[in-house]
Amino acid sequence: MLYREIGKTGIQASVVGLGAWAMGGGGFWDGADDDHEAASAIRFALDHGINLIDTAPGYGDGKSERLVGEVLSGYDRSKLVISTKCGIIWWGSEGGYMHTVNGVRYYRNLEPHSIRHEVEQSLKRLRVDYIDVLFTHWPSLESFPTPIEKTMRCLLALKEEGLIKAIGASNVDLDQIKEYMDAGQLDVTQPPYSMLNRGIEGEYTAYCMANNIGLFAYSPLEQGLLTGKITMDYVPKAGTYRADYLSWYQPQNRRQVLDMLAGWSDLSQKYEASLAQLVIAWTVAQPGVTHALCGARKRRHVEENIKGGALRIAREDLARMRGDVERLKPI
Repeated sequence: MLYREIGKTGIQASVVGLGAWAMGGGGFWDGADDDHEAASAIRFALDHGINLIDTAPGYGDGKSERLVGEVLSGYDRSKLVISTKCGIIWWGSEGGYMHTVNGVRYYRNLEPHSIRHEVEQSLKRLRVDYIDVLFTHWPSLESFPTPIEKTMRCLLALKEEGLIKAIGASNVDLDQIKEYMDAGQLDVTQPPYSMLNRGIEGEYTAYCMANNIGLFAYSPLEQGLLTGKITMDYVPKAGTYRADYLSWYQPQNRRQVLDMLAGWSDLSQKYEASLAQLVIAWTVAQPGVTHALCGARKRRHVEENIKGGALRIAREDLARMRGDVERLKPI
């Protein structure tokens, strides 16, 4: 496993992190929850090179954090990198309304008093006395705006108090990153990024590199589509993330992706790697991308993802893969 520093914090994290969103369960995901299997996946990750675990209070209304905390309590805390988030609440209605999932209304609130309450609750659920990386989960909404400078003052205070070690912002654009930087040091961002979703390439990644800001790419496997294991016969369940948010799962787009992946069979043989491993290795080789958060609920998926963090792909093969990706034309 390759390890990289998060920004200029001195924190060394595995380039492949375990994303624990799906472990929170809920209506976004296909299949039944299996907490025992999820706990086994976390333990396998920690025992085989992954030290970065990313979760959030909003993943299952605290369930993901609780599950992660139960497993991590048996490990050396000093060797773990725990990443969680703040800014989304469901226990009250103070904030900008975001959405309703399974009858629960979620609000965005980045006011300092709300962030502090969230951090207190996250520390309890995770069973730790500090958080390595705290991300603002989403920007505030116009219906309940909080200036970034005000949010940043709170985050800097939490860092000064030793409750968090690094400051991150998720789902932010370049202008918002610059606002964070005007108010203090932003250590890392967490945008969606994959071969099929490369919107951050260019000014965003260049700014992060120039300012020593780490980048945790989430959904690098596009919810499993880039593993090659999702066939044309698969039908996403209505109401799930795949069905409602990912246009590449539409049949006409999915066919293009599967044909591209099938064309990489020689690369799989050359590197003795699965398609998922090739995709992960390609992702963390892209300029500005420092880490990839790979979601998993099963041990076998974690085992496969780990190997992608140790794979090195030759420059000419990286270029070939990019060329194939850029020829895709979503309909």
